[in-house]
Amino acid sequence: MIQADTIAAIATPPGTGGIGIIRASGPDAERIGHTLFRPRNAPEAFRSHRLYHGEILCPSTGRILDEVLVAFLRAPHSFSGEDTLEIHCHGGPLICEEVLQAVLRAGARPAGPGEFTRRAFLNGRIDLAQAEAVQEMISARTARGLDLAIGHLGGGLSRAIGELRASVLDILTLLEAEIDFQEEDEIETASREGLLDQLRGITARIEELTASYGEGRVVRDGARVVITGKANVGKSSLFNRLLGEKRAIVTPHAGTTRDFIEESVCIRGIPVRFVDTAGIRETHDPVEKEGMNLVWQQAAAADVVVIVLDGSSPFTGEDRSIVEANRGRSLVVAINKCDLTRVLDGSTLPEELSGREILPISAKTGEGLDALRHAVHDAIRRSTGECRSDTVLTNLRHRVALERAYTSLRTAEQGLSGGLSPEFVAFDLREALGTLGEVTGQTVTEEVLDRIFSTFCIGK
Repeated sequence: MIQADTIAAIATPPGTGGIGIIRASGPDAERIGHTLFRPRNAPEAFRSHRLYHGEILCPSTGRILDEVLVAFLRAPHSFSGEDTLEIHCHGGPLICEEVLQAVLRAGARPAGPGEFTRRAFLNGRIDLAQAEAVQEMISARTARGLDLAIGHLGGGLSRAIGELRASVLDILTLLEAEIDFQEEDEIETASREGLLDQLRGITARIEELTASYGEGRVVRDGARVVITGKANVGKSSLFNRLLGEKRAIVTPHAGTTRDFIEESVCIRGIPVRFVDTAGIRETHDPVEKEGMNLVWQQAAAADVVVIVLDGSSPFTGEDRSIVEANRGRSLVVAINKCDLTRVLDGSTLPEELSGREILPISAKTGEGLDALRHAVHDAIRRSTGECRSDTVLTNLRHRVALERAYTSLRTAEQGLSGGLSPEFVAFDLREALGTLGEVTGQTVTEEVLDRIFSTFCIGK
């Protein structure tokens, strides 16, 4: 599906750098290269995957735009699967833009978002799951996230989906044979139990994959951790300590924090977005009340809630109301101000907190902060569920497709066990087959492709 036109874009990030790369892909890439490039040692034709040194010239005036290195990648051995020209120029924004404009005047058109990767998919260089992994690699925020994206780009998820589709197709083939020859004795009314066992194995594997999305989501997008507690327990001081910088205002006066403040850090490979919130207390100040309403909204959307108690004072009704309001959520409880005389400890806490790990900390000195980070990490892992799959889903579109396939397969399983006519069971299996194909792109609409690639940067 080589495209008829040639696209071009700046492939390196905007801004000033040592090198900028302008990429052109399509049938005119080689001609454009010969039009604009004056090599120091003139070749009669570009040899694929070689670097050539020379100058890029303005096509209308012949003016030298930059001293460059040029590479030509002949189809199908390029990222897009098409003839591709790469111009490596100096990385100034003005230089890159002038070279790009020269390429466009020579016959290319501006590339749209993700169009190089889209062409790689359309030309069969990569499947759709691998194409999405390219974007995940670019946007990865941790080493773990990058590892997962590299695994998907290498075809790990695609192989898992391929195995599921092959298993479904095996069952469908047997059922369709039964449909075609149901009036003949050569085809046994096949071991329905055997087919059921195969179906159950497929649905169990899909359950494993979909359950892995909890881990994949936090690795890709990060976890949201809300710090809450009554006024003046040291939430903002703790927030600043966890970030390693002074981000929230800290004063001895209650009600300093009115709105919520959030910043991200990485904890053991997981991006964590900590949210500092207003202190919970009785107040007539409408602004402070609105801040407390935001606390409950933030806590409801959090993966983990850290409740901070004041270790230098007794447990109060305000503390109790905060604990009760967060009942059922994934909690970490920290008793702050352990550098002061201890009044509150685990033995004096109410039964609502019994069985929970209680962490003594000091936001002032940093004592206990490592243990708190570990506890937050473990709470995040618990809240996202145990991952038993060797392949981890990181993309919501993939999870939704697998859930739909699971529903179709469960319907097929019920039909098979209930003695339903094989035509109906086969229909559900075809539905599952098509839905699984959406993950890797065997069955996908133009609208879906537009939506996926619109999130990519121009030049990729």
